[in-house]
Amino acid sequence: MRPLEGLLVLDFSTLLPGPLASLMLAEAGAEVIKIERPWQGDEMRAYEPKVDGDSVNFHLLNRGKRSLAIDLKQPDEVARLRPLIERADILIEQFRPGVMARFGLGAEAVRTMNRKIIYCSITGWGQSGPKSGVAAHDLNYMAETGLLGLTGGADGAPVLPPILAADIAGGTLPALINILLALRQRDATGEGVTLDIAMGDSILTFAYWGLGNGLFAGLWPTRSGDLVTGGSPRYNIYRTADDRFVAAAPIEERFWTAFCDAIELEPEWRPASADPAGAKRAVAGRIATRTSEKWAECFAGRDLCCSIVVDLRDALADPHFRARGLVNPIESAGSVLPVLPIPLAAVFRSHPDSLGPAPALGEYQLG
Repeated sequence: MRPLEGLLVLDFSTLLPGPLASLMLAEAGAEVIKIERPWQGDEMRAYEPKVDGDSVNFHLLNRGKRSLAIDLKQPDEVARLRPLIERADILIEQFRPGVMARFGLGAEAVRTMNRKIIYCSITGWGQSGPKSGVAAHDLNYMAETGLLGLTGGADGAPVLPPILAADIAGGTLPALINILLALRQRDATGEGVTLDIAMGDSILTFAYWGLGNGLFAGLWPTRSGDLVTGGSPRYNIYRTADDRFVAAAPIEERFWTAFCDAIELEPEWRPASADPAGAKRAVAGRIATRTSEKWAECFAGRDLCCSIVVDLRDALADPHFRARGLVNPIESAGSVLPVLPIPLAAVFRSHPDSLGPAPALGEYQLG
């Protein structure tokens, strides 16, 4: 038995944060009904490339769910949802604050229908505060929390992050954690709870070290000036002779010593703290003398926290990830698609073939 079998989730969210959260709930056994607009559905359906009329992204994020098409702007349509709401355990919504209330489905109204429901709202800036109604995307949250400003390219300008950290780490995962905590609390009290998940709030956790150093000692982090922002030779990226890159993270002394030995760094640069900029230049000079293949051979079998930077295709071909079963393909929507790797322990996940494909728009019908 999977841990969430028997639970019903109503998912009003679209795109990434909420749908990924409900996918993990479905993987753990919950029944998920996805509430969509009749004329369009989730915007993710329209993305490219497409499989059987819907985007690959939609298929990855919505496996095993059912789709109910409802026009939430029509009160009589919303009224048809009441039987589902009365027996639901979890509701996830991702509208701006106040939108669900205008539909008659705000947290207070829903709790009058079902006092045991866990009502989870995922927004950018939260249900209160000056920015609560401001539109934003992942890049904006990174920019306005100070994180983007700590990245920098050769020209000193911030660099576009290649990951949607705010959506997943600031939205999906906090929502999932708090839903599971709320279920535990409901077991003890019999009462549901309303959850306010703000991506802008949660992403600040990534700046824990900067917050601590700044608030306690006034040592606010700077671009290229701190350990994880490029200020140290022990945590940096170096170009190889064949224009590839080494990601070197030998932070601890034992790793740094092993790294210095491996690259044959001159003795005067090994006490790197005396002249970090000079040590970085010295390390860069050594790494530039060999190809990435030669460095991979050199680092193999050594305990020194160094990697060759690869692209996503190479990463998926890595025997380690294949052995972990992270990219096993399945038959879905008439095509072979990968199963999205999600951060659930294998003991809690469904078998890749058991969830079934993503739903067609409106395939679930109310009785």
